[in-house]
Amino acid sequence: MSAKRYVCDSCGAVASKWSGQCGACGVWNEMREEVVRPGSGKASLRRTEEFALSDMRAWEKDPDRLMTGIGEFDRACGGGLVAGSLLLIAGDPGIGKSTLMLQTASHLRRGGRNCAYISGEESVSQIRLRARRLGLENVDLPLAAATHLEAILATLESANVDVLVLDSIQTMWLRSVDATAGSLLQMRSCVQAMLEFAKRTNAVILLVGHITKDGQIAGPKAIEHMVDVVMYFEGERGHSFRILRVLKNRHGAIDEIGVFTMEPHGLIEVSNPSAFFLGDMGENDEDAYGVAAFATIEGRRPLLTQVQALVARSPLATPRRATVGCNAARLAMILAVMDTHCSVSLHAHDIYLNIAGGLQIGEPAMDLAMAAALFSSLRRTPLPSDWVFFGEISLSGGVRPIPRAQARIKEAEKLGFGNAVIPVRTEIPKESSGLRIHRIAHLRELNALEPMRITPAPPQARRMAEA
Repeated sequence: MSAKRYVCDSCGAVASKWSGQCGACGVWNEMREEVVRPGSGKASLRRTEEFALSDMRAWEKDPDRLMTGIGEFDRACGGGLVAGSLLLIAGDPGIGKSTLMLQTASHLRRGGRNCAYISGEESVSQIRLRARRLGLENVDLPLAAATHLEAILATLESANVDVLVLDSIQTMWLRSVDATAGSLLQMRSCVQAMLEFAKRTNAVILLVGHITKDGQIAGPKAIEHMVDVVMYFEGERGHSFRILRVLKNRHGAIDEIGVFTMEPHGLIEVSNPSAFFLGDMGENDEDAYGVAAFATIEGRRPLLTQVQALVARSPLATPRRATVGCNAARLAMILAVMDTHCSVSLHAHDIYLNIAGGLQIGEPAMDLAMAAALFSSLRRTPLPSDWVFFGEISLSGGVRPIPRAQARIKEAEKLGFGNAVIPVRTEIPKESSGLRIHRIAHLRELNALEPMRITPAPPQARRMAEA
């Protein structure tokens, strides 16, 4: 006799009876009914299957990775695809997930790999239309429109596929599971079936996933735990760039990124992301105050980008504090440190902080660049375009050292920067001869550096600073 239970689609919590609100996560109207058949909750112990143990010493070298031919995608994966792995690529609707997967499968097919592209959201004719727009109509890539996962895996069992693309996981369903497609039970069961297929056939499976209105992958975190790699495809609607960010990788480093631009003929790799995010910073615009260059680390890659600040007199009793691409709590902390230790009060000013290009940065090393941009905007004093800043600011006003300073400095020197402001205790094994290093121990020393007073502030800015 089958039994019923209720599972939350948001967090995966299980309850014996239905309720309007999940008792675990507090989300409303997410409890879904599931039918549990006898014996489905526990494995049968009557039948044993033979298996073999492998000796770890038999591996003389790492397994060869499958290169897709898209350098930024291979970099994000840690150097290519690992056979028998399951990858989940999620992102906003229309961000380019299907485009990326179609280009990846086509590149692999051109390289002689046995690939298949199966969509549960589009017909074959719709996929061909996209392929024609991307210039891939001459690639003999097998296509199919199907959602019944048992039939898909049975068809591909003897096909010896190297890479399988399923778009998307929310549309797949198993006949043996009594639940609708996209429900928690179906998604969990489908991922488990694909995981067993990947490990058994040594195929790479690329899953496209939807995200919720909260920015999370649709389905509980248990789905992310089951796969080998979790990637988010990010980007702003108003920008052409796209970032493939790795949040989980069993075969490589996390927080690795791949940078692309969306063009009419598809996604194009950005070979030099630092120059892309810096934009026109080297034009030395006399009115470009409030802009500071910052050297960040994304995964194993150093990147240079712009930190933009705007300080303006506020007509409101409570001034605005708006941030895009960075943590608002760190901005509030830096403003408090500037007020306490540098006698620079901004309590009557609106403050807007933005990371150029829509890049999301969360590391504390950006504190020094944020402070430099704020000083520059307050005094209407543009910073020289060949200065770069990085360092963490403590509550006492001290500038703390940060990791991988040498990689940041090398990236800045490669792009033509001549000066770097870094924490005083930063260990640099070998300083670059072409880059002048300015070491500071306190935020007050940043305020006294030459870039902060290279141009006399106009009377209006002086009045604002004194206010």
